[in-house]
Amino acid sequence: MKLRIILLTFFLLTGTKMLLAQQILTLDHTLQIAMKNSPQIQSSLLSMERSQQTLKANKAALKSQFTLSLNPFNYSKKRSFDEYTSSWYTNESWGSSGKLRVSQPILWTNGTVSLIDDFGWQKNNSTAGSSRDNEVFSNNVYMNLSQPLFTYNKLKVQLKEIELDLENSKLSYALKKLTVERVVTQDFYNVYMDQMELTIAMEEEANTKKSYEIIKNKVDAGLSAMEELYQAELNYSSAQSTVLNAKASLENEKDQLKQYIGMDIYEEITVMADVNSTPVKVDLKKAIDNGLKSRMELSQYGIQVQTSQFDMLSVKADNEFDGSLNLSMGIIGENKNLSDIYKNPTKNPTVSLSFNIPIIDWGEKKAKIKAQEASMARTQLDFDDEKTTIVVDIRNCYRTMNNILLQIKIAEQGVRNAQLTYDINLERYSNGDLTGMDLNQYQSQLSAKKKNYAQSLINYKIQLLNLKIYSMYDFEKQKPLLPENLMKITNIKEEDYQYNNGIKN
Repeated sequence: MKLRIILLTFFLLTGTKMLLAQQILTLDHTLQIAMKNSPQIQSSLLSMERSQQTLKANKAALKSQFTLSLNPFNYSKKRSFDEYTSSWYTNESWGSSGKLRVSQPILWTNGTVSLIDDFGWQKNNSTAGSSRDNEVFSNNVYMNLSQPLFTYNKLKVQLKEIELDLENSKLSYALKKLTVERVVTQDFYNVYMDQMELTIAMEEEANTKKSYEIIKNKVDAGLSAMEELYQAELNYSSAQSTVLNAKASLENEKDQLKQYIGMDIYEEITVMADVNSTPVKVDLKKAIDNGLKSRMELSQYGIQVQTSQFDMLSVKADNEFDGSLNLSMGIIGENKNLSDIYKNPTKNPTVSLSFNIPIIDWGEKKAKIKAQEASMARTQLDFDDEKTTIVVDIRNCYRTMNNILLQIKIAEQGVRNAQLTYDINLERYSNGDLTGMDLNQYQSQLSAKKKNYAQSLINYKIQLLNLKIYSMYDFEKQKPLLPENLMKITNIKEEDYQYNNGIKN
C-alpha cells in the first residue's frame, strides 16, 4: 500500500504523459537487462568461451592426427667435380614424393606412436664414368614410438591446466554476475532514492507554495507584515531550486544505471521498487557455514594451489636427469617397376636411447624450488586469510542488518512525529502564531525524516544482498545460490603424473 501511494504521488506530480512515455523498470527486470547487455558480463562470457574452445582444441589434439605431405615434382641439374677420377660430370634428376603420417599421442605415458608411409619416384641421369640412367620407385612403411623417460607427464599436466583454466573462467563469470548484481542493485536504489527525493522536494515545493499563498492573502488583507511575505517568497524560491537540483541528480543517476546495464542512454526510464521493511530471518551459523563451503573465491584459491603444484613439477624437471627412447620398425622396398616394389623388401629397425645428465647447476634448481615453495606458502596464507575475511564480512553484515532494522523503526516514528509537528505548526502559521522562517524549519525537518526513512529501507535491502553474496545463501527464499558439491577443488597428487617405476609420466 505504501508503495502504491508513493508511486501514485510521483505519477501525479511528474505528469501522466511523461510517465507513459517512460519504461518502468523493476529490480528483477533491470538485472535481466544487465545480465544480457552489460559489457562486464559480455567480457566474462568471451573469456569463458576462450577457455572452452582451448580445452576443445586440446582434447582434439589428443586424438589421431592425419597429415599428408606432397612434393609432386622436383627437378635439378648440376655440374660436380669427381676427385677420384679428377673430372667434371653432370647429374640430372627428376623426382616426386609423398608422405602420409598418422600420429597418436599417448596420454598415459606422454609418448607418441606414429605410422608413416613414405612413397617416392626418382630418376637420375649422370655423365660420371659412363653415361647412365636410373629410375626407381620406393616405399618406406614404418611405425615409430617416441617416449620421454624420467620426466613428468606434460600431456596430462597441460590438459589439467586447461581444465582448471576453464573452471576458473566459470567461477569468474559467476563472481562477475554477483558483482554486477551488487552494482546494479546499488545504482537501481540510487535512482529510486533520487525519485523519492524528487517527490519529497515537489511535496515541499507544494507546501511552500501553499504557505506563500496564505501569507500573501494575509499581507494583502493587512493582517501580516510585509517581511513575512519576503520570507515566504524566499522559501518558495528555495523549494523550487531544490526541485531542479533533485531532477538533475535523478537524470544523472539514470544515465549511470543505463550505461552500466548496457541500455540505450537516450531511453527514458523510471524505477519501481518494493522496499518494505519486513525483516528476514537470518541464521548466522548457517550463513557462515554455507559461505565457507560455497564461496567461489575459495574455489579459485584452490585452483591457484593446484596450478602452483603443477609449476613445482615443472621446476623440479628443470636441469634434471631425463632421457628419450625412440623405436622404429618397418619395411622398405624399391624397384623400377611399381608393381614389383616389394619384391625384395628390406626391414629397417631403428633403436635410439639418449639421456640428459646434468652435472652441476650451481644451486639454480634448489633456489627455484625454494622460490616456488615460498609462492605456494603465500597462496596457502591467502587462502586462510580469505576464509577469515568471509567470516568477518558475514558477521559484520549480520550486525549491520540488525542495527538497520532498529533504525527503520526509529525513522518510521520520526516521519510520523515530523508530519504531526508540521501539520500543527502549519495551523499556527495560518493563525499568525508562527513566522514563515519557523515553518520552513519544520518543513525541512519533515523532508529530512522522509529521506532518512527511505534510505534506511534501501540500506536494509543492500545489506540483505551483501549477506546473500557473502554467504552464497538467499535467506529471503531460504535456499543456497549454488547446488552442493558444484565445485570441489582438491590438491593434486604427484604420483598421478608419474610412473611408480621411476619413469615419470
